[in-house]
Amino acid sequence: MHFEAINWLAVVVATLSAFALGALWYSPVLFGKAWMAANGFSEEGLAEGFNPAKVYGISFVFTLVMALNLAGFLAGHDPDALTGIAMGFHAGFGWIVMGLGVIAMFERRSLGYILINGGYMTAAMLLMGAILGAWH
Repeated sequence: MHFEAINWLAVVVATLSAFALGALWYSPVLFGKAWMAANGFSEEGLAEGFNPAKVYGISFVFTLVMALNLAGFLAGHDPDALTGIAMGFHAGFGWIVMGLGVIAMFERRSLGYILINGGYMTAAMLLMGAILGAWH
């Protein structure tokens, strides 16, 4: 990985953008209720034993690693926003959604589960790719 070519501030902004997108994606405004139904969750069940510091903290680190990984792929090129979007799509749809789909099949999850979660991951990678590509 070309660490010297990575804009670390862009990596953090890309990470935060994915978090903001997730807050909207999984809210009742978009797919929150469908996501809960696809997982068999209830409002009460979600609140039970929820440790926000742990969930958001670890999720932030995972998302930061994803953004850093995408920045590493882009660092070997002379990227722009379109290149970042293209690589974000390939990573999001081609790797994450397909991998999630394989796991979901064995877990006997619904197509809705795959589409909601895979859609978020693809959209997040597109957004992060655009930021990282444009702001290299």
